[in-house]
Amino acid sequence: MICSMTGYAVKNRDVERGSLQIELKSVNSRYLDFHFRVAEDLRALEMPLRELLSARLSRGKVECRLSFNPAAARAEQLQLNGELLATLQSLSDQVRTGMPDAAPLSVNEVLRWPGMFGDQGVDFAALGPEVLALAREALDDFTASRGREGDKLAAMILDRVKAMRDIVGRVAPRIPEAQALFTDKLRQRLVEALGNASDDRILQEVAVFATRIDVAEELSRLTTHLDEVERVLKQGGACGKRLDFLMQELNREANTLGSKSAITDVSQASMDLKLLIEQMREQIQNLE
Repeated sequence: MICSMTGYAVKNRDVERGSLQIELKSVNSRYLDFHFRVAEDLRALEMPLRELLSARLSRGKVECRLSFNPAAARAEQLQLNGELLATLQSLSDQVRTGMPDAAPLSVNEVLRWPGMFGDQGVDFAALGPEVLALAREALDDFTASRGREGDKLAAMILDRVKAMRDIVGRVAPRIPEAQALFTDKLRQRLVEALGNASDDRILQEVAVFATRIDVAEELSRLTTHLDEVERVLKQGGACGKRLDFLMQELNREANTLGSKSAITDVSQASMDLKLLIEQMREQIQNLE
């Protein structure tokens, strides 16, 4: 499967006293780059999450958000921890005796104190298996979305490969005729310019010119590189870097084709090929 580096997935799961949510999204990047936004109480799970994602992903700037949303408790279910409340009161009195200017604990601070509602607290350490199970579900959706995007990009690349083959197929038959025509013209001009110069001198100059405008090798290499692009896409997997290298090779051949052009059709073919290559390169930049 061909995967894009662009993807998105979000998953929710109800757990005791609340719900978990994990969100994954990514954009293209040269390397695998993680950015975690994890609730402080679940910070210990960042490393297991990183290992889980690294095992399935190879490139992309990936953002992972993990949050816990506590369930709203009804007022009649809430019970203050009297023993803890008394301890806080005692400690507060001691502090203010030694430090009269110290601010007293606010009601909000007291209510948010760990353990103030007894067993209403959440055992975040026990949520580890739930979080990882949820992360696997999200990762499945995430890779599926990247795969769908990758299939679309691969189809667009193959369309351009076909267009490049059509250009090569249209130009290649005209090359021998164009070479013969231009070498004949050159021979006539050399005879007119050199007058009684030896036939060997003229033939030598014509041969050098014929070599300079011979683009058969460039067309052959273009076809070979296009074959490799199709092979890489068919093979699937992480192929963005390999395809980017092939775009460089294709562009080199297209440039050489233009520089050696002896007829307008070849010059136009070179420009058309470079445009298609640039379009493919833009799409390949999003492939994993």
